Amino acid sequence: MQSLWNDDDATAIENEQGQLGLRVYSSRLLGQCPDLVLHGGGNTSLKGHSTTVFAENLETLYVKGSGWDLKTIERGGFPPVAMDHLLRLGELDELSDTQMMCELRLALLDPAAPTPSVEAILHALIPFRFVDHTHTDAVVTLSNSVGGPERLAELYGEEVLILPYCMPGFELAKQVAEATKNLEWSSLRGIVLLNHGLFTFADDAKTSYHAMIELVTRAEELIQSIVPKTSLSASHEVAHFDTQGFAALRNEASIEFGAPLLLSFDESSRAREFAARDDAPELIVSGPLTPDHTIHTKPFGAFFEQDPIDGLRGYIEDYRSYFNHFARSEHQCLDPLPRYAVWADRGLVHLAPSVKRLGIVEDITEHTIAAMMIGEQLGGWQPLERHELFEVEYWELEQAKLRSNASATDPARELEGKIALVTGAASGIGYATARRLLSAGAAIVALDRNPAVEFCFDGNPSVLALCCDVTERDEIESALSAGIKRFGGLDILVSNAGLFPPSQPIEALEDEQWEASLAVNVSAPMHLLRSAIPYLKLGFDPSVIFVGSKNVPAPGPGAAAYSSAKSALTQLARVAALELGECGIRVNTLHPDAVYDTALWSEEVLASRAAAYGMSVQEYKTKNLLASEVSSADVAEAVFLFAGSRLAKTTGAQLPVDGGNARVV
Repeated sequence: MQSLWNDDDATAIENEQGQLGLRVYSSRLLGQCPDLVLHGGGNTSLKGHSTTVFAENLETLYVKGSGWDLKTIERGGFPPVAMDHLLRLGELDELSDTQMMCELRLALLDPAAPTPSVEAILHALIPFRFVDHTHTDAVVTLSNSVGGPERLAELYGEEVLILPYCMPGFELAKQVAEATKNLEWSSLRGIVLLNHGLFTFADDAKTSYHAMIELVTRAEELIQSIVPKTSLSASHEVAHFDTQGFAALRNEASIEFGAPLLLSFDESSRAREFAARDDAPELIVSGPLTPDHTIHTKPFGAFFEQDPIDGLRGYIEDYRSYFNHFARSEHQCLDPLPRYAVWADRGLVHLAPSVKRLGIVEDITEHTIAAMMIGEQLGGWQPLERHELFEVEYWELEQAKLRSNASATDPARELEGKIALVTGAASGIGYATARRLLSAGAAIVALDRNPAVEFCFDGNPSVLALCCDVTERDEIESALSAGIKRFGGLDILVSNAGLFPPSQPIEALEDEQWEASLAVNVSAPMHLLRSAIPYLKLGFDPSVIFVGSKNVPAPGPGAAAYSSAKSALTQLARVAALELGECGIRVNTLHPDAVYDTALWSEEVLASRAAAYGMSVQEYKTKNLLASEVSSADVAEAVFLFAGSRLAKTTGAQLPVDGGNARVV
């Protein structure tokens, strides 16, 4: 474990921002290392002082607040809490978690601050200014293996207190208080909470941080001395990926969930190695790296044999049995779906309701399977028992959160969990459409023949951007397969890629221009739709939107190739609406006109066209009934209306987006 501490940076931050600034600095150093902290895990604190309106000096604990991540935490992420209140809470014999959270809010010195960490009482009880807590992979992996506690005791000796697992919050604070009652704190450098993580502490940030790094490093070195470094086996062949079967799995899971889910498939070397293990069926259902992960991933995963849907149904049955076995009257059953699964000899499957949560599941699963394989080599993977995992998954604080959020919806995220494919996505209408659907929560497969499409979305994890020539059928099939492997299926198809050939009268029309227009504007959309239909049939409120043209109802001279192709596209859409309606697939067409913020319209072309009409550029751009400019964003908004629920009963429609064209009206 490499130290990231920089004395010059730390000194500058302390001089400018004080001890709280230093607390932010070292917290972020911990948060930058995924082997220490994953997705909101861990917590840190600083003991200091604050001044009241009465000029009273109060001992204050600045502790990580709920909803903050150590990787990106700021000063506002450390709510100030009255130390005396926390210490008095620590003296109580009993305190429910709900009562504790109420008291933590009451102890806040800033009512607008976030709720303090559930570990605030414990942080207050540890008599050092800086306290760091992480869910270090190395230490937890050792504690999750047969003989792990004994190894840790031998490794750290008397400088680290090793405690058995107990629930976070008040119970953990009482456990630590009792265990340290007759101990000299100055003799300790840390506390290991078996199956949970590691605390370090000191009166200065650097010492506490380096204690964490040094103790974790020793655990890593111990593992390396026992577990030989072996390269991943390359002998595991990649089985054929059944795209339609994967989309069917997503459909089955989403129906059970009651909303569209996203699925991703991991066929990396590590994933295939794990999926090929004889003990994979037992390991994947055994338990997580740390119980905190159950909030994101459930307490155990699923195992899929050849038919993943059978495996999914088996998991659902097992989960319900698990719930019924441990549940009490106050418990409300969560959805019974896995969040990760081993697909035998293939790889790993991840499930989540959004791209953000999917990424969390993917990260946690990666760390979990690595720990499981190490744990087996250490003597056997031995996580917490299921009844203990149940207590974490159904913790009263999480159940309260579930009840309070039961009816919460975000209308701005109407397309959350849905998957859209957009062609011509590198610029103009396609780019604006991808952005609009993205803002509504959709996962996007963005296609364009321009390789720049891969850089258009700034690495957004909700976008799979692929260079694809839609006139090449193999490239279409490859893109669909990649999209389904990344997100699980297809709900929305936006066929936007088009070609506007140079203006030519019919008698001078070149065969090459005619064929190119037909290939891009009608044949490619037909091939794309034909290939996408099996996946759309397994989608949720599936919708197809074709971007046509004003030239369909109102063609102009010199545009025979373009107008004919777009008219054929419109007829294709009408037939598709007739054929696919019984499958619940809506098919609609948009007819934009005079959309000048696209690559087709340079300043020179605009000036030339305006001059031909005897107009200024601005007059030319607003020569419609509403005298307003039409932008790519306007067309994208119309796409969104057809893609979402607002026009759920509309199919076979043709909608102009042109500001009003006298020839069309």
